[in-house]
Amino acid sequence: MAVSKDKEKIKELLERGVENIYPSRGFLESALKKGKQLTLYTGYDPTGPSLHIGHGITLLKLRQFQELGHKIIMLIGDFTGMIGDPTDKSAARKRLTPVELKKNCTSYKKQASKIISFSGQNAAQLKYNNKWLGKMSFADVVELASNFTVQRLLERDMFQKRVKDGKPVYLHEFLYPIMQGYDSVAMDVDGEVGGNDQTFNMLAGRTLMKSLKGKEKFVVTGKLLTDTSGDKMGKTTGNMIAFSDSADEMFGKVMSWTDAMIVPGFELCTTVPMVDIKDIESELKSGMNPRDAKLRLAIAITSLFSSKKDADAAHKNFLSTFQKGNVPDDMPEFKFKKKSIGILDLLVESSLASSKSEARRVVQQGGVQVSGKKVSDINQTISISKEGVVVQKGKRHFVRVKKS
Repeated sequence: MAVSKDKEKIKELLERGVENIYPSRGFLESALKKGKQLTLYTGYDPTGPSLHIGHGITLLKLRQFQELGHKIIMLIGDFTGMIGDPTDKSAARKRLTPVELKKNCTSYKKQASKIISFSGQNAAQLKYNNKWLGKMSFADVVELASNFTVQRLLERDMFQKRVKDGKPVYLHEFLYPIMQGYDSVAMDVDGEVGGNDQTFNMLAGRTLMKSLKGKEKFVVTGKLLTDTSGDKMGKTTGNMIAFSDSADEMFGKVMSWTDAMIVPGFELCTTVPMVDIKDIESELKSGMNPRDAKLRLAIAITSLFSSKKDADAAHKNFLSTFQKGNVPDDMPEFKFKKKSIGILDLLVESSLASSKSEARRVVQQGGVQVSGKKVSDINQTISISKEGVVVQKGKRHFVRVKKS
């Protein structure tokens, strides 16, 4: 596949969702305009069984490079995942076993195929960093570590905060950026793409490429999709959209986003042209109902991460269920032998709440209905018949409870 030098596509690649480019935008722009085929990657530690929308943002950036004819690599961190990336962590991550990591990444390639292509003339490559990191001797690690100072590693904000708060910083966490940096050397890449929270780790790769290969590696750091509290959308914060979510779940989660996330959501999580996004932004400033823009966003995201057909069905279901107040036909069903059960126990046992404390909070906030009637008493007992009752939590979660 020939490398494209299309000026408009290069401009969008360099600007859309991009926060910084190292060593400079001009450095990467020059390489792209010369038509040189570049090789670049993004790494994904398999800390959970599903990719999520945060991963989708970097995959979309890889896709832009791929569509221009450049070589892209999806790297699975099956070794670095055992160390645990300390980025943005106020405490050390729980370390995962090789078995857990292998199980988690089983379907990553299939999921990523929704965004990037692993077939055709310019197929994406899938690699695993245990192939080289798992073979390193202790002497190799010491030699690699000699390229970094403790002062530089301690520059990381979360390490400084932990030290200030009297929390431990473990030695193995220092090794994470060094190991991630060595991935660039082992694959001899030209560049790396990642979220701006990965800047320190990706620049460690620049250091090692200069030291060991005498090569300038470019780094593209992307903007993060954050909620109103400034937390990024991801597994840790519990507000992620997973690739494995159903279309209805994806659609409903997007519709629950704040209005401030609409324009960034379009830019980072869709392939909607930037000119159209600017029009949407202008319409919102001119008084457009944010709900209408959010519906368009939910359709675009669900179409991309699921399918257009599923997105249309989810759109229809959403309008029917949440705007017209209908109860969905298809919902989880739970059967109990008891004739009655306390509302808190019911919420927990039907998986609408993860604990009694959460169940109590939701009831007290007026977020629970049984057969269309709001429940406000945390001690209320619910009668269960063979016909069943519909229990609703919030706007999107329904279960049918029957007597067995």
